[in-house]
Amino acid sequence: MTTTAITNIGSLVTNDPALGDESPLGLLRDAAIVIDGDRIAWVGPTANAPAADDTVDAGGRAGIPGFVDSHSHLVFAGDRTQEFNARMSGRAYSAGGIRTTVAATRAATDEALEANLTHYLREALRQGTTTFETKSGYGLTVEDEARALRIAAQHTDEVTYLGAHIVPPDYADDPAGYVALVTGEMLDACAPYARWVDVFCEKGAFDGDQARAILTAGKAKGLHPRVHANQLSYGPGVQLAVELDAASADHCTHLTQQDVDALASGATVATLLPGAEFSTRAEWPDARRLLDAGVTVALSTDCNPGSSFTSSVPFCIALAVRDMKMTPDEAIWSATAGGAAALRRTDIGRITPGARADLALLDAPSHVHLAYRPGVPLVSDVWRQGKRCG
Repeated sequence: MTTTAITNIGSLVTNDPALGDESPLGLLRDAAIVIDGDRIAWVGPTANAPAADDTVDAGGRAGIPGFVDSHSHLVFAGDRTQEFNARMSGRAYSAGGIRTTVAATRAATDEALEANLTHYLREALRQGTTTFETKSGYGLTVEDEARALRIAAQHTDEVTYLGAHIVPPDYADDPAGYVALVTGEMLDACAPYARWVDVFCEKGAFDGDQARAILTAGKAKGLHPRVHANQLSYGPGVQLAVELDAASADHCTHLTQQDVDALASGATVATLLPGAEFSTRAEWPDARRLLDAGVTVALSTDCNPGSSFTSSVPFCIALAVRDMKMTPDEAIWSATAGGAAALRRTDIGRITPGARADLALLDAPSHVHLAYRPGVPLVSDVWRQGKRCG
């Protein structure tokens, strides 16, 4: 295999304190990376870099691990522009929200769903995202949920079964029957394509007892839990996530002190999704409260057509710093190593020997520019699994 040395990196975020300045970011100045195949083979000062088959001169640009987007909803069809426009214009809007996307997704061909998925994956990759998780949840029939996961599994290992997104209109009068479907025939059809099981534990979706039944059934099929928790109101989602050892409790907008204490005492990551609050003008999650309590925090896009239609992790970093009281260092860590923790992965989200060779160069001297220069396309080069992406 060909080796590649990337030299003259002005400031490198490794997320390995042993490699750099002993901060969580493990910052290295005037750094170099050697890639061998799909792995990082060496990291250190440019002056000490071993010989390689090819060399790329970073010209003093900053280097960061590839972003780990641990929460997205990318298998869908249709558009909800009118809904967003009405919400931002202060007008009432009576369309069906998630149900609108469900109808469009059910009507779409496999080819159309995959084309849409790959479009947004390319868009995210250009912005530095090298690992992404994505969910079903817009089919809500056995056949449509299974095909969504089958399509997603062709593009990522991080696939989540979210049959429990909402109770679909065809089961409006029989929510218990839908839970039985989600934990029975639908789960049987979907489990072979998924790593994770998720549930929207919220008023108007699934209550604590229903969520427990769904997650427990998924665990029995070998799927590990994640939970949409406490987005719209206080509720049992966060504490249920910790109790069931979910990898991540996602949203975490409305938290009691008991919720924060539970997250701080367990292994469940709090995944914050500021794009959703931006797009709905909702209350911001209090990242500072979580971080000060010792909770592991991840940042993700929640890319979906209704409430957070962005694939840009840099945008979410800027929001987190501006509106959620995170420091730039905390935000970049949460969007890389934090996302990896939310997927229970140790091979991504950091630049250290043995890790997967996922990284980006910024057209800037420091990672701080991701928040300092919001909206500017700073990602100039991306390597994913050791391959430079053009």
